[in-house]
Amino acid sequence: MKELTSLVRNNIQQLAPYSSARDEFEGNGEVFLDANENPYDCGFNRYPDPYQRQLKSKLANMKGVAPSQLFLGNGSDEAIDLTLRIFCEPGRDNIIVTDPTYGMYAVSAAINNIEVIKVPLTERFDLSASSLLSAVNEYTKVIFICSPNNPSGNSLNMDEIDKVITSFEGIVVVDEAYIDFSTFPSYSQKLDRFPNLIVLQTFSKAWGIAGLRLGIAYATEPIISWFNKVKPPYNINTYSQQIALEKLDEEDKVRGQIAEILAQRDRLQEELKKLPIVMEVFPSDTNFLLVRFTEAQKIFRYLVDREIIVRDRSKVKFGANCLRITVGTPSENSKLLEALKNFNI
Repeated sequence: MKELTSLVRNNIQQLAPYSSARDEFEGNGEVFLDANENPYDCGFNRYPDPYQRQLKSKLANMKGVAPSQLFLGNGSDEAIDLTLRIFCEPGRDNIIVTDPTYGMYAVSAAINNIEVIKVPLTERFDLSASSLLSAVNEYTKVIFICSPNNPSGNSLNMDEIDKVITSFEGIVVVDEAYIDFSTFPSYSQKLDRFPNLIVLQTFSKAWGIAGLRLGIAYATEPIISWFNKVKPPYNINTYSQQIALEKLDEEDKVRGQIAEILAQRDRLQEELKKLPIVMEVFPSDTNFLLVRFTEAQKIFRYLVDREIIVRDRSKVKFGANCLRITVGTPSENSKLLEALKNFNI
């Protein structure tokens, strides 16, 4: 890896970050006259903790990392955007993404005027480190790897991921939004080994609070310090912090929900394979299945007419005639299967 400061944009290195009123002291206060807030308590009249200290402490203890190795964002999308704004010079630098993968890497890059180089996965949706690394040039600053991958659902080969991280001199982002549904270990436990690694996770999937928009980034303390300098001062609202703290106290309940989702995923896999309209159900380490149908777009419209909404992925690379189906509740999955059994009848 190159020296971290050589990867950070010059203007970011010179940035004097905004100092909020709550940055100027630590500890408890009794009378708050520093931030021009309405003094009448309604539960949300005070600004939130800008560094989410209580939530980070609890999450760090659960995940086996230091609080200083954690960044919390307005969804993982904020961490993606900050990574680009910190490390990539608009109009000059580029990022590399696999194809197919989560679409927000490219969208965020386009917003920031950063070139995107797409390197195809194999036809079985796996990673070739040599192919990825051969696309690197002098302006490549960040590589994004989604594992388990969206939309294919599979975990990528960890040996190949390791080769990318160790061989690339820039920043490697491993997006683990679906890691709670996988049997593979998290790269968040490899931060000491890989100083150029950023790992993304989220409260949106397994933890069930997608509507609150709360994402997680793990990295070495120097990288996290750059995130904290560039982020808006109060990027996570008080309500989201409170609900996330409550969710972390419900770990056993969440683990039970994950187990049921996995059982329902297995059920869907077996039942879908029996249908004559299904050509292939791809292996999944997530809470969704990528399924190749005989006539995906007709089936998609047929399901919409019955108020069953899935995702048409037939236009992504290697995704011809594929629909992505999220694992629902047992009754929702039964409704889906019943509708598919009656297709063309």
